[in-house]
Amino acid sequence: MPDMIEVIIDSIRVHLMAPQRVVVLKQTNSERYLTIWVGPYEAESITVALQEVEMVRPLTHDLLKNIFGAFNARVVRVEIVKLQDDIFYGNIVAEADGREIHIDSRPSDAIAIAVRAHVPILVHASVMEAAGMTPDQDMPETSAPAGKEPPPLSEDANDRLSVFKDFIDKLDIDNPDKDKPDSTST
Repeated sequence: MPDMIEVIIDSIRVHLMAPQRVVVLKQTNSERYLTIWVGPYEAESITVALQEVEMVRPLTHDLLKNIFGAFNARVVRVEIVKLQDDIFYGNIVAEADGREIHIDSRPSDAIAIAVRAHVPILVHASVMEAAGMTPDQDMPETSAPAGKEPPPLSEDANDRLSVFKDFIDKLDIDNPDKDKPDSTST
């Protein structure tokens, strides 16, 4: 496992324009993050386990954890082992009868099992290298550095913004009700 990097679940986020969720994994000893798109049901299952919500009946991932226990197998860790064509591949690693078993899994299902079994989540170094992000290095700067003026706008940009300046200049701030229809007349 020398090529594996341990991560924790940083957050689960909602995409506002699609029924997708993102699981954000954070490297334990660094400010490096890995985001994985997951379906809404998988995200819900992970969230329920993180919040330790008791369900009346077992969810699918609870059932799988129970099956491991029924067969005297113990989940040891989960791994995100490959990224190919924008698809992440994972494993649930279990121990049974003294041998280690690798079970192919979607990362979202593996993460849902890891949360329930309280086992580490590991990411192969090549996956983290290919898809990991460090906010300081990978994020564009959103504000001008302290003490520096922003560069002047081009002539074209000034022309396009002049429409808004004209609109604001025409606002009658001292008499905001001036253009409202009189509610007493019918």
